[in-house]
Order: sequence, then structure tokens, then C-alpha cells
Amino acid sequence: MIKYDDKLKIFKLDTINTSYIFGLDDEAGYLCHYYYGKKLESVDVRYLSRLYDGKYLPGVNARDKNGFSDVAPFEFSTGGIGDFRPHALEIIDKNGSIACELFYDSHRIYEGKEALTGLPATFSNKKGDVQTLEITLKDKILKLAVKLSYSVFSDTDAIVRSVKVINEGSDSVNITKIMSLSLDLDNEDFDLLSLHGSWGRERTMEYRDLGHGFTGVSSQRGVSSHQEHPFIALTSKNITQTEGSVYAFNLVYSGSFEAVAHRNQFDLVRVLLGISPYNFKWELKPGDEFIAPEAVMVHSFKGLSAMTTAFHELYRNHLIRSPYLHKKRPVLINNWEGTYFDFDTEKLVNIAKEAAKGGIEMLVMDDGWFGNRFDDNRALGDWKVNEEKLPGGLKELVRRVNDLGLKFGIWMEPEMVNPDSDLYRAHPDWAFEIPGRDPSLSRNQLVLDITRQEVFDYVWNCVESTLKSANIEYLKWDMNRALCDIYSAGLPADRQGEIMHRYVLSVYKLQEKLITTFPEFLLENCSSGGGRFDPGMLYYSPQIWTSDNTDAGARLLIQEGTALIYPLSTMGAHVSVCPNHAMGRNTPFETRGNVALAGTFGYELDTTKFTDEEREMVKEQVKTYHKYNDLVREGDYYRLASLRENGVYDAWMVKSKDDKEILVTFVLANKVCNVKGRKIKLLGLNEAYKYVDEETKVVYGADVLSNAGILISDMWGDYQSKLIHLTKV
Repeated sequence: MIKYDDKLKIFKLDTINTSYIFGLDDEAGYLCHYYYGKKLESVDVRYLSRLYDGKYLPGVNARDKNGFSDVAPFEFSTGGIGDFRPHALEIIDKNGSIACELFYDSHRIYEGKEALTGLPATFSNKKGDVQTLEITLKDKILKLAVKLSYSVFSDTDAIVRSVKVINEGSDSVNITKIMSLSLDLDNEDFDLLSLHGSWGRERTMEYRDLGHGFTGVSSQRGVSSHQEHPFIALTSKNITQTEGSVYAFNLVYSGSFEAVAHRNQFDLVRVLLGISPYNFKWELKPGDEFIAPEAVMVHSFKGLSAMTTAFHELYRNHLIRSPYLHKKRPVLINNWEGTYFDFDTEKLVNIAKEAAKGGIEMLVMDDGWFGNRFDDNRALGDWKVNEEKLPGGLKELVRRVNDLGLKFGIWMEPEMVNPDSDLYRAHPDWAFEIPGRDPSLSRNQLVLDITRQEVFDYVWNCVESTLKSANIEYLKWDMNRALCDIYSAGLPADRQGEIMHRYVLSVYKLQEKLITTFPEFLLENCSSGGGRFDPGMLYYSPQIWTSDNTDAGARLLIQEGTALIYPLSTMGAHVSVCPNHAMGRNTPFETRGNVALAGTFGYELDTTKFTDEEREMVKEQVKTYHKYNDLVREGDYYRLASLRENGVYDAWMVKSKDDKEILVTFVLANKVCNVKGRKIKLLGLNEAYKYVDEETKVVYGADVLSNAGILISDMWGDYQSKLIHLTKV
């Protein structure tokens, strides 16, 4: 998968369908990029760098090195040496200089893949499935070593990159910017695809023209955020699911990030992805190393669908570690939208009783079970059971729920504190606050400085003692605000720029401790819904709450954007009450269930308020979940139609790996009067096969399903839906 031509000094990385080629482009040892695209047999594509006419190479034309620096397709770009495009690495040395220039020193190619200390990272599952190239570059003036790692997998077209910077000198330097990925390409009339949003409407796909200058997205919030996402892609114009070219990039990180594409005067495009340089400065002392988060690259020349498949395969096979990865998740009922803070033991037990009748398998108790927590203005940080609400504590409640045949789960928000709490009154300095300034509240809460050991220990002890206090089998870990007022009493003034990244590392450390202490536990991450839905969190939890907006109509757009890069099994999705609490919209109970099936599936309501009809529908929905979940969880996902694009209907399908089974979901969102049935063409089929429709018993050739399509009759009313189950004849 990885080859090095010693004579040509060229590295060639081959995935299933793509090649990534770069090498040494001058006697001095500059590392330059040549090609990323459809798989090639050839190795020598050095001419693509445009440097070999001798005009630009410093060894030939030293009088105009700037001309070289301004056009060279550097594999990892640095500042201060004449490259006026954005840089992957920026350093300040002891003299205040920002110059850094990297030259090839050595490399090694090895089987497997090393872990990244303190960071989430992809991994090898079996011998021979991953190969890694590590290249060491050095700045001999700064005595700085930069190790670039590239990993290639046997089962996906993804390439994973990471960067490590090591100070081999006797003086400290400061890193002020470090990107995990730098890639120089020729512009191909690209559009830039990103995922934008806000609370309740996360990860909506958006295209824009890639003009000259900077185009991109970022988060400065300390989390990957609702507003932007650590993902961008360069696509050909009018790309479809099956046609067109796309270069896609995703950061395995849960904090502030920057993802940009810069088009310069020569129509060269540089893509950068990594930690946001906003409020970032990291002191690298002699002998220290800094490890940047991992970044993922995917290239597809067959449209978005092949890109999606590559990401899904990588994350399912090489990132998610949970024992639940290949298991059905228990169908759960969460009481939040059913009761909010107004509950006690009897109310929860009654909800569980009704839930059990419908086949629901777990009760999750949400916010409001601890301290003086009767609303969202107080008591965060005081993780002791409120026995006025729950007489006998968690142990008694869990026993009664277990006696009904249900598992029990719980909600916590360990990273937060309310000013009105015993914890804050005892330790006001444990929260992020700038001395002399009133802190900015969000949801009337502050963020605990878990970068400090004593705060970290307190938070962990609260989590551990809660989970050990009863037979709890699931935790929903929430985080309901962005980071600001950044100041830590645990670091000196000249190192405050390290806090944002140290915070993310502390979150990872807490969650690593959680899943190693409770290895069979089901963890679901959440951040006001989807505010921290990223690959970094998937390393610790197999599922993330996709959005606080549970409206089936809104979820169509949210789940389309999320499934563009993340497997369906990672998306927390529930059936909730109508009118919906976020939208005020009414959608049919059946459609709410069908949309939630494209995720983990559960309920977010008060079961004691069901009508007789709804009780029967829950039983059927739970049966449907058990019938199709293996297919949805393990199968290949294909987007067939987009409500975002057509404004009328949405459709997707999942096909089993062995091609024996297909599930198509169709949702008519906005009824149009007097139209004929719609034809939906299926994707990813072996056209030699035949399939039978379980409901109609009609047999279709796969070639017909792919090229002519399946006919879906018009429906009466908005947000009507249909499942079509096809099995191989």
C-alpha cells in the first residue's frame, strides 16, 4: 500500500481506488506534493509540481528563492520563509522570529499504526490491514523535528494523517499554529462543501464557490460546535451521489478548529485542517513534543456516495471501540421531553411500566435528579441524589425499574457548574473566570477548569461514585455551553494560550477513564444536542445525540448532513411527542418512527400519556427496529433523494454487505397536489441480482431498480412515509 522509490525519492500511498504521491523536490530536501487522485500504476509524476523547468528550484535559481516558496506545493508548509500562503506550522523562537524551514531527514514504513498519546486516533484491527509512513523533517537552526505520519487502510479509501513536533534544542519555542493536514492542489473549478448550523439545526450541507483568497469554516468555541463542523470538501461543480470529484477532510478532534481552502493568484489551492490558532500558543520546552490531532482525507471520483462509504468504513472499522459497535442498542425511553424537571420515583416507575408493555428496554433518567435541581439555574456540580424526589436514592429507583425488566441509564453534565451550587460556593476558582471580570453565563452555568488536577479528580469521583451506586448501564454525558472567559489559575500568564487544547485533552482523559473503568457500559455523548458530534468523541462513545431537535421533519436535514460522513449507528435518534417541543409541528407517529430508525432508535416522551393507538404503534415500531437494526447498523448507506435539494421529499437506503437485503425509506415532507408517483433509483446494486418487495411480492431486477427505479405512489398529507423492504431472490 505504501512504496518508496529511492532513486526518484518519491513516496506513493495507494488505497483501494486512489493514489497519493509526493517526494523530495530539490537537493536541499524540500518535501513537495505531486498527485492525489484516481489510482495510478506510474510513480514518477514529479513534473506535476511545475518546478522542473529550473526556473524556481533554489538550487538552480538562488537569486529568486521567493519565487519557489510562493508556488511550491509543500507537503507541510511553514511561515516566515517566503511562502505567503497560509501555513501549517508557525513558530516563535527565543528571538521572536517566526521563520521555520523544514527539510527531509529520514523516513520509515511499518505495518500497523501507533496510538497518539492522549488523543483519539484510528487503529489497526488485524495484521496487514494498516500500513504507516512516518517522515521526519527538521529545521536545523531551530533544532526542531517534525514527524509527519500517513496511514493507509486495506478496507477503505481514507488516508489518515497526524503531526508530531519535537524540540531537540536547548531553548524553548512557542507553537502558535499547527495544522494536522496541509494539501496543495490545482484548482479544478471547485466548490467548497461544508456543514453549517446552529442549535436545533446542526450539520446542514452547504456549497459555495471557491473564489480567490480564504474560504472555510472554524470554531473558536472550545467545542467542534453546532455552528460549523470540522469537515470541508472540495467538489466539482454540480456533483451528485454517483458522478463528480470530491476531496474531503475531517478532523478527529472535539475542540476549536480551523478548516480552510486558500486559492492564490496562480489558482493553486491549499487546504489546511487543524486546531484553531485563535487563542492558541503552546510552549515547547527542550525535549518536549506536541502531538496534533489526527486528520482524515478521502478522495472520490465517483461522487459523494463513494466518499460517504469511505468515511463510514473507516469510522466503523478503525475508530469506534465500544463493545456496542456491532450490537443492537437497547430501545430506550428518556424522560426529558416527557417530564423535564417535574418527576419523582413514582412518575418514573409509571413511565417505565408503560414502556415495558411496548417492548422498550431501558429507562434513562435525564436532568433533575441531584442536589437542589428543580430548574436549569442551579445545582450543577452537586452530584448527590435528591432524595425528596427519589426516596431511597438511585439504588431503590434502579431496583424497581430493573424489576420491571428494564435496564437503567442516567444523565450527567460533569464539565459544568452553576454559580448557585454548593460546589461553586466552596470553590469559585474552579470555574473558568477572568480575574476582575464578570463571567459570561450561558444557560446560567460556567465551565469547570478540568485542566487542573484537583478539579479533574472531583469530576471523575462524582461520575464514578454515581455509576457505581446502582445497576446503571448507560450514561448520557452532556455539555451545554461553549468555552469563554478563558483563564486558569493552574497556569502562568505566558501559558494561558494552552488552556483550550488542554481542556479537550482533559475531556478525553475523563472519557478514557470512564470506558476503561466501565468497559461494558453504553456511553452516549451529547452537547446541547449535536454541538460536539465529531470523530474525536466517537472514539469514546459509539453514539452521539444528534440534535436536541427531535422533530422528524427537521431531523431529515440534520440526519442527511450527519450521515454524509458518519455511520447511521452513531446517530442518537428518538420518537418524540407532538406538537414537537422544538418546532411546534405535528408529524405522524409512523413517520417519527421511520425517521428515528435511521439512527439508534428510542423514545423521548411520557409513555403514561399514550393513546391506545399509540401504544399499539410503539409495539410495532419496536418490532420493526429489531427486524431492521442489524441491516441499518451494519449495512452500506446510500442517499437517494434530498429534501434540502428538491423541497418536497427525502429518500435513503441501506444495503446489507452480502447484497441480500435492502431497506428504502421515503418521506413525503411537503405534499404537492395532483402529481404522479415518484421514481426512486437505487444505488450500489449488483445489476445481475433480483429482489422481491416484501409487501407487494413484486420481483425486480437490480438493473431495473438502478436504472428505471422503484415507483412510490403519491401520499395524502405532509410528512407521510414508507418503508420498502427488498430481499434477494
